[in-house]
Amino acid sequence: MLTETFDYEAQLLACARGERDALRRLYEHEARWLMGVALRIVRRREIADEVLHDAFLQIWHKASTFDKSLGSARGWIYSIVRHRALNAIRNAEREVATPEAMADREDEDSAGPLETLAQHRAASALHRCLGHLDEDKRRCILLAYVDGYTHAQIAAHLQRPLGTVKAWTRRALLLLKECLG
Repeated sequence: MLTETFDYEAQLLACARGERDALRRLYEHEARWLMGVALRIVRRREIADEVLHDAFLQIWHKASTFDKSLGSARGWIYSIVRHRALNAIRNAEREVATPEAMADREDEDSAGPLETLAQHRAASALHRCLGHLDEDKRRCILLAYVDGYTHAQIAAHLQRPLGTVKAWTRRALLLLKECLG
């Protein structure tokens, strides 16, 4: 199955010329994966949303500064999101929480100690079970469920046939289900 290759560089050049549709195309093509990057770093959806919004504003305003001799256009876009997310964490660490804000946060995070313990045990079990998978199956699962890749994207990323990736993913899910069950 042949798919067209998305031209990130052309979209950035179009953004630099002020073509709004180019930014929309970049957003539609990459937002899902960029959100995954932001979420892995900041760990909170509302902050990741802000990071992504600010990153696309920066992409729009700074597209003319992209230099292909320093790296790929896609890498440049991802580095903007990554830096925005890291800055959001640094800024959050500098904030001093007021007693009212802390009380509000406690209300939001109303999971009791038993729920917290159950979540920790489930995460530990999943981590342990992922460790039992061979490298290829584990990478398929992580690329699919952490990074949001499709089977076709995983196949391209791992440079393996699509059928092989689908089989590895299915077997890995069955093994995880068995291990966790």
